[in-house]
Amino acid sequence: MVLYNFGEKLYSGLVTTMTSHLREIARSLEDTQGISFLEEFNTKWNDYNKSLAFLRDILRYMERTYIPSTKKTPVYELGLNLWRENVIYSNQIRTRLSNTLLEFVFKERAGEDVNRELIRNVTKMLIDLGPSVYEQEFETPFLQVLAESYKAESEKYIECCDCEDYLKKVERCLTEETDRIHYLDPKTEKKIINAIEKEMIENPMLRLINMENSGFVNMLCGNKYEDLERMYNLFRRVPDGLLKIQEAMISHIRVSVDKLVTDPKRLEDPVEFLQRLLDDKDKYDKIINMAFSNDKFLRNAFNSLFEFFTNLKLEKALKLEAF
Repeated sequence: MVLYNFGEKLYSGLVTTMTSHLREIARSLEDTQGISFLEEFNTKWNDYNKSLAFLRDILRYMERTYIPSTKKTPVYELGLNLWRENVIYSNQIRTRLSNTLLEFVFKERAGEDVNRELIRNVTKMLIDLGPSVYEQEFETPFLQVLAESYKAESEKYIECCDCEDYLKKVERCLTEETDRIHYLDPKTEKKIINAIEKEMIENPMLRLINMENSGFVNMLCGNKYEDLERMYNLFRRVPDGLLKIQEAMISHIRVSVDKLVTDPKRLEDPVEFLQRLLDDKDKYDKIINMAFSNDKFLRNAFNSLFEFFTNLKLEKALKLEAF
């Protein structure tokens, strides 16, 4: 037909026939429910996708001549567009598809046994239809529900756990998400991790640092290297995380040194005073090395502060001795 200048008729007929067929598919899908809906949807998509590839091969001559010359949409791309418009965006299917997919994803997250391969196939179909389709129909609502879920978990854990246990739970959540991600699009991975980091680390950061009897100062005073290292590794994943650790550390050191300096007995002996100051420096040196991986940002802040205090307070002590 293309050879005899019937390319337009062939192409238009192709669009009409495919549209009619896809509307029939959409109507048949409207009658299925639950997991059967996803299974039937996946089956229909696989059959259609194979037929589409076969049709493209049959119409290869039209693909090489008529379509480029008239700037028409290539056959396979046309088929994807028509599937999207007539099936995915069908009034009776669009919301059901998104809700059903989310339902089974979150069932899996709750520990129920679901068909991960089926979820992978359906999400891949959305990706094949274009990144915007995947984002609109699945990823965006999924991430919204996920963020709300982790926000609720964070609130629950903060109320019932000390800081050490809370941080361990965050580590476990991150590990579990990494295991789950393999049946979703890899591009979603970073967004999932970002949601956890924001809701479970960034937002409650100050509450964790200041948690009574188990927060950052408690860890410092108790030389809890493992807990401090865990906090450091988690906090550095989020904006201003290291800054908050630095501020809390510097504030605590200031208070500690001020207590030392205002102790009259310590000021009576400048040598003993200096030794106590050096002992404190060794303590925090060890914490920065062992728990904070000798982080340059924290190291520089600590060194600057301690140099200032050493010079200032020793000078004061020596003046008192001379007096």
